[in-house]
Amino acid sequence: MGAPVVHWEILSKNAEGLQKFFGELFDWHVDTNNPQGYGLVDTHSDKGIPGGIGAPQQGDGWVTVYVMVEDLQATLDRAESLGGRTIMPPMDVAPDVKLAILADPEGHPIGLTQGS
Repeated sequence: MGAPVVHWEILSKNAEGLQKFFGELFDWHVDTNNPQGYGLVDTHSDKGIPGGIGAPQQGDGWVTVYVMVEDLQATLDRAESLGGRTIMPPMDVAPDVKLAILADPEGHPIGLTQGS
């Protein structure tokens, strides 16, 4: 079975501005009620996948998708063997959720998630 895309993300040093922009543009509700101020997006639609808009932890920001995989490190290792590189090694972000980020051979960031 293939690995599904389960989340999208827009990161910017102007996260508040983009949260407002996309919220108004697409009539999304952006919930930033969390310690990081990360905007969880509710599109008010039963189609599509969930996403978020927030500030980057490193770099200028990016637009990416997150793919759910069974083993983060094994996927990063495979990506590196295929010409990619690790941007962010596996890290715990919630009790049952881990994230990592790789760059494809052209440098595009792709998020990985393991867990529920």
